[in-house]
Amino acid sequence: MTGTLARYFGMRFLLTLVAVLAGVLTMIILIDYVELMRRLDDVPNASALLVAKTSLFRVPQIAERVLPFCVLIGAMSCYLGLSRRHELVVSRAAGMSAWQFTMPAIVVALLVGVVATTVYNPVAAVLNERSKRLEAEISGNAQAGLQATVNGFWVSQRSGDGHSIINATNSRQQGVLLGNVTAFLFDQRNRFLTRVEARSAVLESGHWRLHDARVFAPGKPPVQRETYLLATTLTPEQVRETFSTPETVPFWQLPQFIDLAERAGLTAAGYRLQYHKLLARPFMLAAMVLLAAAFSLRFFRFGGVQKMVLGGIASGFLLYVMSKVTDDLSKAEMLPPILAAWMPAVVGSMVGFLALLYQEDG
Repeated sequence: MTGTLARYFGMRFLLTLVAVLAGVLTMIILIDYVELMRRLDDVPNASALLVAKTSLFRVPQIAERVLPFCVLIGAMSCYLGLSRRHELVVSRAAGMSAWQFTMPAIVVALLVGVVATTVYNPVAAVLNERSKRLEAEISGNAQAGLQATVNGFWVSQRSGDGHSIINATNSRQQGVLLGNVTAFLFDQRNRFLTRVEARSAVLESGHWRLHDARVFAPGKPPVQRETYLLATTLTPEQVRETFSTPETVPFWQLPQFIDLAERAGLTAAGYRLQYHKLLARPFMLAAMVLLAAAFSLRFFRFGGVQKMVLGGIASGFLLYVMSKVTDDLSKAEMLPPILAAWMPAVVGSMVGFLALLYQEDG
């Protein structure tokens, strides 16, 4: 009987979680579609179908960020529904403890976290990159891409002839393809030589290939060139480290990015943090289930259900704030990435476990 009830509770939690995810995804799609339509309202090529396709490609990565809250709300809804129908009362009367009908949901949350990390995250990263390409095509490369600062991206590089500084207003393919490029060239003594403006730039082996370029030299009229080759020692891996964000890198490629960044002498704290956050995701979802169980196993006839729901939501929000604080500390190199990634999951699990232990065993 215990095994049958465990499967029943696990299936109920999974169905509730799917329903919550479907509702949240629908809301995100509608909001993102309306926002994207507003942004591209003045673009003549922005058809409703293309905007909808771009929005659908963006939604998976947005939904990935709210997955822990969906698990928290799904678990609380599941247990409150079981309590309202007196199924928890019957289970306790049959000799089951709270740990026995909480464990199936924890196992389901762990499995969902594993699938979300190993399967869903790579798909979401690829679709997010496609959404940037579609948005760039719709807007004519006007303002598409990953915006680094208000002045665009800046890259400083050196070569045998001197050094140069590259500025680009937008980036695609994680920095390998740049748009609206301005390059400032200097000699070995840091004396200004030339300014080159180009519509786009592509990183190739040993050089940047600038398309539709105009060369401005002091005391000379501008020279129009179809292509202009700018020597560089940068590799695609170094450029990706500069331009890409850790969230845009699929889970299976993060170890490679960490290794390449460290070998190139660049900081890999952001990638290492993202990698361990994805590894800790199953345990973070399990922590959300424990928190939900601690705030939603009270019987309806005892009252105070509204306070319990608010307490569960508040605890989830505090855990989210804690994860943001640890992320910022890690990016500022004030906290090791491993500790920053695993601390919210560990603290959430301990708080939920201790609260449930106090309620059940005194």
